[in-house]
Amino acid sequence: MAFLVSGTLRMAAQIADARDSLGRKGKYSLQGPRVALTLSSPEVSASTIAVLEDVFQTLGFESCQRREASVQDFLRELTGFREQLDAHGGPMGCALVALVAPCGQLRQPQQLVRELSHCGALRGCPKVFLLLSGTSGGAPKAGAFLTSLGELCGRCPHWSLLQLLTEVFCRTAEESSEATYCPVLRSSLRGALCLGDIEPWRPKDFQEELARFREQLDTHRDPVSCALVALMAHGGPQGQLLGADGQEVQPEALVQELNCCGTLWGCPKIFLLQACRGGHRDTGMGPKGRPWFWRWLQAPPAIPSHADILQINVDAQGSSSRGSTPGNSDILMVYAATEGCIAYRDEKKGSDFIQMLVEVLRTDPGGDLLELLTEVNRQVCELDVLGPDCDERRKACLEIYSSLRRRLCLQV
Repeated sequence: MAFLVSGTLRMAAQIADARDSLGRKGKYSLQGPRVALTLSSPEVSASTIAVLEDVFQTLGFESCQRREASVQDFLRELTGFREQLDAHGGPMGCALVALVAPCGQLRQPQQLVRELSHCGALRGCPKVFLLLSGTSGGAPKAGAFLTSLGELCGRCPHWSLLQLLTEVFCRTAEESSEATYCPVLRSSLRGALCLGDIEPWRPKDFQEELARFREQLDTHRDPVSCALVALMAHGGPQGQLLGADGQEVQPEALVQELNCCGTLWGCPKIFLLQACRGGHRDTGMGPKGRPWFWRWLQAPPAIPSHADILQINVDAQGSSSRGSTPGNSDILMVYAATEGCIAYRDEKKGSDFIQMLVEVLRTDPGGDLLELLTEVNRQVCELDVLGPDCDERRKACLEIYSSLRRRLCLQV
């Protein structure tokens, strides 16, 4: 009986922590400690690490660890960091991991991201990954990005992290003389992540059709401020889209088709993708216990395994053919499923993602689109999906890819 009571209390604490992680609707509460870890290879300059540690302090991270290892040992170090957090004995508020290595060596960061997603102490808490390239002689790109981020965090503590990053993306693009890269972010956050102490201010047919759309825009006489493309199709095991003609095309190829549109130069280009990106059916993560425990404790639904991640790739490459704007900037892609997972759609009601997007836009048509999409993802993550091929309930989670350089509000 002692074991039963102990397990029940421990599970009750996990449920309470999960409920409190989004203490106010749409915002992470960050009540626990904020922990930061820098994983850097020996070639990275000390100046880059120093700037990074200053940013951590500005963002309010009390515990900042640094570990130096080869890129091949990053996973082992991150596993040790996860075990250390789980042994802490209490819930965390937020975790920030900076991965710093010479350019081109961080080839599979998703494996590192998944390792921290299994941390029980961080269940339901935001996990931020910052991917940086550094060299022995310094890293101008990373240095400029970090300097801008630290300065903006100090001046605008009331901004959400997504707002801060969008502004930093803009500054980085404007200050880059070469204009050959642009930062991008991938988000599955379920709420606003405010690290300050102040409340926030609130496929061949596919390609041919998109080419025709681009040609129409290029011949349009009046100025165009924004373009939105909704792609709904079956998806392949590697994330490719399957057309009615049986052909396959990668979503990135469609993005590049519209990115060549001269009329849309410097304008936001939005892509909504309702398609599977693999065959994984996510059962989610939740406290372990017998079914009657769940009923007695009124446990909340499980959280998707890929939720609560914010990954920033500072050195994403792009090409520029005009002015100083990187060629892959000003793009917003919203996937109905995270990488490797199935995108669910009800045969009668349609896509939950699209329906909730419409409802959220109707509620706040003038809001920042990145923040609104975060709210859409929160609602999608709360759903339990019952697929036609099994009786087990599954979880869904959006993935947002953004290289926007400014805030995007669809209605002024």
